[in-house]
Amino acid sequence: MVAVINASRSLSNVLHYNENKVKQSVAELIHSKNYAKDTERLGFTDKIRTLQRLTELNTRTKVNSIHISLNFDPSENIDNSTLQKIADQYMQKIGFGEQPYLVYKHTDASHPHIHIVTTNIQRNGKRIELHNIGKIKSEPARKEIENMFQLVKADLRRCNRRYEIKPINSEKVIYGKSAKSGTKRAITNVLDNVLPKYKYTSLPELNAILRQYNVLADQGGKESRIYKNGGLVYRVLNERGDKVGVPIPASHIYNKPTLKKLQQYFEVNHGLRNKYKMRMQNAVDFAIAKRPGLSVADLKDSLHKEKINLVIRQNDQGIIYGLTYVDHLTKCVFNGSDLGKPYSANRIQERCKKSILPTQQQGMPQLEAEQSNTIVSAVESLFAPEKEATPGSEFDERKRKRRKRFFH
Repeated sequence: MVAVINASRSLSNVLHYNENKVKQSVAELIHSKNYAKDTERLGFTDKIRTLQRLTELNTRTKVNSIHISLNFDPSENIDNSTLQKIADQYMQKIGFGEQPYLVYKHTDASHPHIHIVTTNIQRNGKRIELHNIGKIKSEPARKEIENMFQLVKADLRRCNRRYEIKPINSEKVIYGKSAKSGTKRAITNVLDNVLPKYKYTSLPELNAILRQYNVLADQGGKESRIYKNGGLVYRVLNERGDKVGVPIPASHIYNKPTLKKLQQYFEVNHGLRNKYKMRMQNAVDFAIAKRPGLSVADLKDSLHKEKINLVIRQNDQGIIYGLTYVDHLTKCVFNGSDLGKPYSANRIQERCKKSILPTQQQGMPQLEAEQSNTIVSAVESLFAPEKEATPGSEFDERKRKRRKRFFH
């Protein structure tokens, strides 16, 4: 079992998200706790007002909406009764057992999962502390519940692969039974997994991530009404990168990922991503030093092995004018120039060309592995101090010239 806890400022958005899934026949309300009415008799007003009355007891706490998902292994077929018991046990163990909450079973993914909606404001007006709740309370609760109900145990690396977001299948979405709702649902699924987790500082950087899942955040042209009004729509892209299907306004998506909200992410992420810059720089430097003569496409393949996606921007003539690095391990995005001049599009192309040996440039066969290792050792020797190379000596002058040729 994998548990994911999200906190936000809007109860209505979270509740509408789940209720819309019910309307689309991909979810059902299977359980409620600490409500005045039985689950089957609850109307929308009953559901939201019970939670809102609690939030009104503490107006200073802005983040008062809790949205939890409990995800199970695809091989598990768990009945509703057991899901109810799992939800109750989990909420009790993380300190929400006395809170009113709603449990929705979703069927819109390849694995069984439930969503739980509640608030962290208690009946006495005090809030339930959320800091480190995942590590301190949720993780021990998850392990106990796995044993209690004999669930498939979550191996973190395996689960990350199993539940990772997949690119949207544009044909399935656009030509399905309900094009608009299908598009909206698919885009929302991608945004939920990208917006709060990745560190991007501009719309182009965000789109460098979204394009990998066939989604685009689109402001329109500079003369368009959307652009002039500061609006934003989300589009599905086909395999060629063309916009297809119905554009979905940001305001129509449950967590309201408008341009104004994204700009808040941009500001926060500037500071958060800096400590991961060196990993990106080292990965690029090592790839170029390790494979003399590699092309930019080869560099992209090498970085992919390090879970870094190199987004190459080219014009119609095939000329590369920009590079963006997306690190899926640290969830960071950098433009080449943000990493420093050596990582910009022009300098990367120059560095790749400079790493090509004269024999290769003249069409000679590729070097054998043993020769390549010799060259890498030679490159390393440029940095190693030579005891016999006294300043001003003929040997020292030759070494200085070799360094100059290598770097310039």
